[in-house]
Amino acid sequence: MASIAKIARRTFLIGSAAIVGGVAFGAYYVSRPAPNPLKPAEGEAALNPFVLIDRNGVTLFAPRAEMGQGVKTSWAALIAEELDVELDQVRVLHGPAAQAYYNSAFIADALPGKGYDNGNFKHAVGEALGHFGKVLNLHGTGGSTSMKDGFKRMRQAGATARETLKQTAAERLGISRGQLSTVKGAVVTPDGTQIPYSELAMDAAKLDPVDADLRPSSEWRLIGKSQPRIDMAEKATGSAEFGIDVRLPGMKFASVRMNPRQGGGMKGFDATAAEGMPGVEKVVDMGAGVAVVARNTWLAMQALDAIEVHWEDAPYPPETDQVFARIAEAFDDAPNSVLRDDGDADMLPDGATELTADYQVPYLAHATMEPMNATALLQDGKLTLWCGNQMPTFVQMKCAEEAGLESDQVEVNTTYLGGGFGRRAEFDYAVLATRLARQMPGAPVQLAWSREEDMRHDMYRPGALARMRGAVKDGQAVLVDGKVAAASPVAQAMKRLADLPQAGPDKVHVEGFFNAPYAIPNFRMAGHLADIQIPVGFWRSVGNSFNAFFVESFIDEMAHAAGADPLEFRLELARREWAPAAAVLDAVKEMSGWTGQTPAGTGRGVALCYSFGTPVAEVIEVVEDDGSIHITNAWIACDVGQAIDPEIVKAQMFGGMAYGLSAACFGEITFADGAAEQGNFPDYDAIRMHTMPRTEVQVLETQTQLGGVGEPGTPPAAPALANALFDLTGKRARQLPLMHEFDLRV
Repeated sequence: MASIAKIARRTFLIGSAAIVGGVAFGAYYVSRPAPNPLKPAEGEAALNPFVLIDRNGVTLFAPRAEMGQGVKTSWAALIAEELDVELDQVRVLHGPAAQAYYNSAFIADALPGKGYDNGNFKHAVGEALGHFGKVLNLHGTGGSTSMKDGFKRMRQAGATARETLKQTAAERLGISRGQLSTVKGAVVTPDGTQIPYSELAMDAAKLDPVDADLRPSSEWRLIGKSQPRIDMAEKATGSAEFGIDVRLPGMKFASVRMNPRQGGGMKGFDATAAEGMPGVEKVVDMGAGVAVVARNTWLAMQALDAIEVHWEDAPYPPETDQVFARIAEAFDDAPNSVLRDDGDADMLPDGATELTADYQVPYLAHATMEPMNATALLQDGKLTLWCGNQMPTFVQMKCAEEAGLESDQVEVNTTYLGGGFGRRAEFDYAVLATRLARQMPGAPVQLAWSREEDMRHDMYRPGALARMRGAVKDGQAVLVDGKVAAASPVAQAMKRLADLPQAGPDKVHVEGFFNAPYAIPNFRMAGHLADIQIPVGFWRSVGNSFNAFFVESFIDEMAHAAGADPLEFRLELARREWAPAAAVLDAVKEMSGWTGQTPAGTGRGVALCYSFGTPVAEVIEVVEDDGSIHITNAWIACDVGQAIDPEIVKAQMFGGMAYGLSAACFGEITFADGAAEQGNFPDYDAIRMHTMPRTEVQVLETQTQLGGVGEPGTPPAAPALANALFDLTGKRARQLPLMHEFDLRV
């Protein structure tokens, strides 16, 4: 297995990109710039990995995967803003797996601290340390970092390109650069003549890039305004290529079945019946499972059903109750972290009323609409991959190891993602496709998982437990003492990637737990790591996804114990801690017309969570109708600092809440005999169009720094809904999913 040191030593490059008659521009330099992965042919030049200008216009090589979050459009807007081109003049392609496309925000977001207490100095330190991501080849999409990573980076690339083109025109005309301007992809001379960028590109390639200042926000044309989605036409016409759409000459189709008791091996199998099926070409031993290569994917899946396999047992407790008993044992050990310990949480203040509560949330599958898949071709000492993925350089490295190649012998083509949610930050689907391609050199093999294989062979959101203790006095919270226990996605991911142990406090495990933006004088939050081998990974909003439910459910219980309005109770705590948190609560209060009183048959709940740099407050309304409970309305307020595209922000908040509501209502993975019991949407349901509440979103921009957008809408959904159900029924939900305690409309 590779170590982080080995990763750092490697250079991730691919072969020549198809660049015809063009020149790339950009400027985002650190002391030792990463190698440019774009390799132009003779007579062409590529000065930077991001922007290509050729006779056809502008091409942006975006390093972040498009999985519905609008990253292609927003990154293009950042480039176009400074380059002086219109958005419809920019073509966007995903860049190859390369060190140059490292994500600087990954490391910055991992720094110690609550996050919302970061001043300008600490933010600057985070930006500086973020460049270490280049050393580790952290080319990836996740953690709601795409805009935080690209906001200055892409504008600087566009500005440098603009000024270099102007300098080229100035030297050609024998005048100063200051006499020139730009508009819609052309340099404008003093007499109004327009010289298209494409006519200047080759000469510009001979110049050193010109440093340029960024334009002030008062001059922005695109940033801060909603733009048509660049990928809209492709997706509407069906021409957008997802991993499962890849078609190549001579392609073979395959499916796989691995041990559903994850971590267990395979004792043996009998494929006689499958091998006799018409159209089945090959049955392959995959180590801990089998694959079938056939005339088409459906036939391969049917043939797998005909194979009798003898599986080994799982390395974890086989039943759900036993799994959670093992998780609870973590409370008996010393905590991995106590990242918040204000005041004296051991001492109950005089005259205070104490309350306690225990909470539980289940394991969850990612349930991406497009099941895991990858296409692999091993030919002439080179491996080529096509797949939707969130971490191209890690896919490249792990597939190189599987194929016995060096990373520079592996080319990764990142397609559109039919859902990521953190699942495609893993690489198992690509490694299995590579393993199969080794058995069929010279032929491209598309390995597509069935829905059941996808759901039963996931890296799940971990099941988690919380033990909460608190106290109220004179209508206010005076003490919160919490403990959370769960397996660690960070620890498991480090083991899978680099065979390294997790070291130090696991901040991801307690995010949304220790850094709830509330001023409570005695406030202690501890994280306990459970040693259980069920595979877990990064699920949309990660630790916040369960910690917000624990904290916001308990805060609601405290508000009721104090005889206070739940929203006003939170406002009082937030105002004394962090103004943006109070602002989003004020916003949903006004949006929803919150009065603290609801009519019979109606319930409302509120929740607040700070995650990925963004505070989000949500109010959920439920109504009892014809014997079932319907979620009727939702109000969301967020403060993202700077909304690059307000409608994309709103869409992400809406979608994040929908994802959270689906999990809160129906989501759970349970285990029997070591295997996940759920395999498809009939037993892993989701919010449907007719059950989705009417939703209003308000975007605030008061923060100094840019916040994340893709994930922060998810954490408040479950507690806001549970609190609304309490308001409606008087029954307090301390365990998810809610379908077991309430008759929810489906």
